[in-house]
Amino acid sequence: MYQVEIAHEQGMFFTVRAPGGEFVVDARPKDKMDGGARGFNPLEVLLSGLGSCVGVYVRKYAEGAKLDLGNFKVRVAAELSGEPLISFRSITVDIGLQGSTLDERRQKALLEFVRNCPVHNTLKGNPAVEIKLSESR
Repeated sequence: MYQVEIAHEQGMFFTVRAPGGEFVVDARPKDKMDGGARGFNPLEVLLSGLGSCVGVYVRKYAEGAKLDLGNFKVRVAAELSGEPLISFRSITVDIGLQGSTLDERRQKALLEFVRNCPVHNTLKGNPAVEIKLSESR
């Protein structure tokens, strides 16, 4: 089982903890960040999870196929709907191979493999999400 804990610090600041480390979430609206952001906002956290997962799968594919893809980059961009229920209406994941070239067969195989990333599958699968209250932990 995977689990993270999010602790409210103050205002719109939260600390996210997992067995591997921690980071800060700054949920202030962009126009209220007078001194700059202190961390990712929740939507950036979601997109970074997807991009990181895709990156792991690119690396796994490269190792399995014995390809040197060098230091590639994954860029994730999303369009937020403006009407309720507010959600991402589209997400684009761009894998930049930084000068590495793959023939068409390898490109197709890489993209097919990367689409098996569990975060991608979760977003596609519309999972059941239960939100509940508990008195204390």
